[in-house]
Amino acid sequence: MIEYNNKVWFRHILYFHKTDTFRALLWEMLIVAIYCGVVASIEIYLLRELRNLDSSESVAKALKNTTIMHSILGFVLSLLIVFRTNTAYDRWWEGRKLWGALVNNTRNLAVKINAFLPASCQAEREYFRAMIGNFPFALKEHLRGAVKMEEIEDIEDFKSSCDGRQHIPNLMIQSMYRKTKSLYQANSISGDELIVIDKELKSFFDIMGACERIKNTPIPFTYNIFLKKFIFFYIITLPIGFVAYFEYWAIPISVFVFYVLVSLEIIAEEIEMPFGLDANDLPTQKLSEMIRTNVNEIVAN
Repeated sequence: MIEYNNKVWFRHILYFHKTDTFRALLWEMLIVAIYCGVVASIEIYLLRELRNLDSSESVAKALKNTTIMHSILGFVLSLLIVFRTNTAYDRWWEGRKLWGALVNNTRNLAVKINAFLPASCQAEREYFRAMIGNFPFALKEHLRGAVKMEEIEDIEDFKSSCDGRQHIPNLMIQSMYRKTKSLYQANSISGDELIVIDKELKSFFDIMGACERIKNTPIPFTYNIFLKKFIFFYIITLPIGFVAYFEYWAIPISVFVFYVLVSLEIIAEEIEMPFGLDANDLPTQKLSEMIRTNVNEIVAN
């Protein structure tokens, strides 16, 4: 995730980072400019040829009237893009809230484990310290496709039990439940304390399931394709009406409109899946490291 100073805005206008939409759309904008140049040249040439004919005025008027259609369609298109952008941002923000809840819940579990387990249960305290810190790293990479075992701190030979398993975060929670049950059976924790720990572990399942829902439920394909087609046909018809008013100035105008509309669509596509490695995705690596540091400090005391 890109970190920046939101109080310095003028400098950002001149800043082009590697994932900026201007760089991503540079060749497409060049193609649109060439297309608009061809349309403008043909249209201006035809209007000049028809200048002395009776139909020239009616042709020019008809071309200018296409801007009315673009005004109506532009309003509809703006509503669709606003909905698209808001939907994508809602998914991004929901992902951030889920990881914020994970930060709090891991701290809560670590504090309660530290308070409930007596000093004689040093091995169990060390186990929970490692496993609670491991869970965010496993979840982070699970949402990206596969868990990196080198990020997992091995405790009680946990890594060997992961061989052949597809869902490592599930296995971690299951393992912590088993350890909690053994502590209860050994009278190291009471029944009330067992219920409290169970509530915190259940929250891990809830957060993981909600993150998987975001990952596995993209924007409906039909809506996505329709919006792209709408933008495409809107842009290729844009210079037809603009040339009658602006002549060759219609080229940069059309390119700018293309840049704005398609950039919004690209931004929406990037942030609707917030758990990846794109520049504007959630800082899950940083959050995972922070959780591990916090848990280590809590359980160590």
